[in-house]
Amino acid sequence: AGIASFLAYGAPQDPLTVHRAIHSFPSGTYEWIGSDVASGQAACLRQRFWSFPRESAAQPEAQAVRAIQLQLRASVRDQCVCDVPLGVFLSGGIDSAALAAMARNHKTPVETFSVGFESSSGDDELVQAAATARLLATHHRQTILDDDWIMLQWREWLHAADRPSIDGLNTFVVSGVVKDVGATVALSGLGADELFGGYPSFHRVPRMHRLLSMLAWIPSSLRRAAARVLLASLPAGKREKAIDLVSGGTSALELAAHFRRLTSDSDMRLLGFDAKALGISRQFLPPEAFGPLAGGDSFCAVSQVESCLYMANTLLRDTDTNSMAHSLEVRVPFLSRWLVDLVGGLPGSVRSPKGSSPKHLLRQAMAATLPPEIFNRPKKGFSLPVGDWMFGPLDQECEAAVGEVASCSLFDRSSVQRMWDTCRARKGVQHWSRPMALVALGSYLKESPERVNDFETAAERI
Repeated sequence: AGIASFLAYGAPQDPLTVHRAIHSFPSGTYEWIGSDVASGQAACLRQRFWSFPRESAAQPEAQAVRAIQLQLRASVRDQCVCDVPLGVFLSGGIDSAALAAMARNHKTPVETFSVGFESSSGDDELVQAAATARLLATHHRQTILDDDWIMLQWREWLHAADRPSIDGLNTFVVSGVVKDVGATVALSGLGADELFGGYPSFHRVPRMHRLLSMLAWIPSSLRRAAARVLLASLPAGKREKAIDLVSGGTSALELAAHFRRLTSDSDMRLLGFDAKALGISRQFLPPEAFGPLAGGDSFCAVSQVESCLYMANTLLRDTDTNSMAHSLEVRVPFLSRWLVDLVGGLPGSVRSPKGSSPKHLLRQAMAATLPPEIFNRPKKGFSLPVGDWMFGPLDQECEAAVGEVASCSLFDRSSVQRMWDTCRARKGVQHWSRPMALVALGSYLKESPERVNDFETAAERI
């Protein structure tokens, strides 16, 4: 089940791991273990102390903005406390710019860092970040990396992994650069997209929710059959995901989870994974996946699902692992508990009024602090050309990693190879994340032979 959740989402979904008999301890939970537990006379006491706040009543925007300003300033102030050099990861967006601007009240000068690369097939934000640094008068450093150097980092990144994940290479590379130039602590804008609505899913899910709610009365099998006919002209990868979307659950929570899916139901079946047989949901999630969620309107549902499935299970874990591989401590002011409680409880009508820009409330909260130029520029993003490397200079290494997966008895060898060959054939039109799941899992197995034995035992039990 843990391996299935990894293949479905690109990272194991809590509390599952890819190891038999090992589970993640639930977030927002404590457990008391006393001597009576050790003697077998009592059970462990486990209690949840935090869940997402329930949706509150709508309030005037000005009131919400003022509260966010106060909480965010307090969070940045607290996270700037340290007796070692501190920096800020600076991109071209408003999240990191907001942190750098507020950090100026507590650190002088503020050290900001940006990383770019020579490859023309990826995207970096060096130009935008440098412009932001000039506007904020920070002490800015940027590093341009060539492909040969990053590909050396690829091997170290996979070796440092304490679990398989398709994400984190960018954090590993950036953290190494920041540590090399002297910082020991860095502030990251992680969490702002999930809280304030920075992903496309915040707009797509409500639209799909309204549409599919009208079709919920139609049996799933009929919806799937109709979708196969109506969507036949789409490319194969997009078609299968669209069919799964139309024939699946119609709640906002289920739709938000679907938008995070990496692998379609048909490909999961091809690899030999049946959700029902594994005791997990049809979305390949464990029953506890939505434990801390409080529900609410569509915007709140997307915010909570993005926070649990993507941020918690992928971004936060990968950031921690890949920064600490360089002994760099990354702090995340947007995830102060008090700020999450405040923003997480606001209804979508306040966080994202009709016709507003993404991250509307954050823009309003920082309007008096950040120069207008930062708000007006289009967001470019930071993406490494991983697909070019996987099927180019690193092709043999990746092929060997996929071979490790194929040789494990939990998988059908021919199915794994067929999926890899299909991904290679579609490398120009399909995102690299799906084949990367096979590479990451195979590399993880190769790093530690006992992991293979663990998987073999699981296969025998199944």
